[in-house]
Amino acid sequence: MILLLYRGASNPKEHIYTLLYTNVRHGSAHMWNTIKKHFNDYPERLKVARVLVENGLSVKEGRLFLNQIEIPPVRIARVAGVDRRTVNETVSTIKANREIRLIFEEIRPAGHSLKEIAKHLNLGVVEITPVDAKAHGILANSAMLLTNGGLSIRQAIVDDPELSPEPKLTLIVEKKIPGELIAQLLKIDGVAKISVY
Repeated sequence: MILLLYRGASNPKEHIYTLLYTNVRHGSAHMWNTIKKHFNDYPERLKVARVLVENGLSVKEGRLFLNQIEIPPVRIARVAGVDRRTVNETVSTIKANREIRLIFEEIRPAGHSLKEIAKHLNLGVVEITPVDAKAHGILANSAMLLTNGGLSIRQAIVDDPELSPEPKLTLIVEKKIPGELIAQLLKIDGVAKISVY
């Protein structure tokens, strides 16, 4: 998990956005692979686990939470396309297994996305699709290019390559992105496609 802090903020409670970077290593395995191995024989429970991870929902003391808001299992069941009992069984598995319990107790949502409302706020949005989502430097080089172009980044959202079929990097900046910067973004090593909103 990466916390982006306000300028001058001294603690994580003052964070603007929390990016859930789920490609964090847990021991020698990726987080999703760690979770998956506990549900391989139960595809319906794996669906529930995926919904929990994708939405940053935590499991504490056998209950489901969105930050501090408790979520009824039936709501998760609807989204996952399973019955309530399957959600409860998934939660029990998580509670009983220390390795995945540690992940699900601490997971948090990535926060609100400005992408959908950027137009109304006169913000610029650039969505970058990489050639290979595991390539290094795309975020750093894109951020540097935008900053050198005089644009301040308000938000960065990175899709996890293990969870998203076509992962993207979305950067929301303080104003519309000029055309000359779009051409430069396309020249960054590992960038396959750029969409601007």
